Amino acid sequence: MNKAELVRKVAAENDLSQKAAAVVVDSVLNTIVDSLAAREPVSLAGFGTFTCRHRDAREGRNPATGEAMSFAASNTPIFKAGKAFKDKVN
Repeated sequence: MNKAELVRKVAAENDLSQKAAAVVVDSVLNTIVDSLAAREPVSLAGFGTFTCRHRDAREGRNPATGEAMSFAASNTPIFKAGKAFKDKVN
């Protein structure tokens, strides 16, 4: 399912126009992204938790050439599925 399909499904299930559903979906996604950018976790009961983890700078190797490479420090978004989510998928 892509974003357009998600918008259509939200619109159909909630008797909304697709434009209104798109605003809702965009708002939810933007709120999650903004919270993670501010290093605040987002916990949705029954669904899961979004967090942001810091990855330190590190050295690595290019597997094709064996040349040493350095990777800058970065922040990575992490999602951990909740129990209800896992149970439904399994």
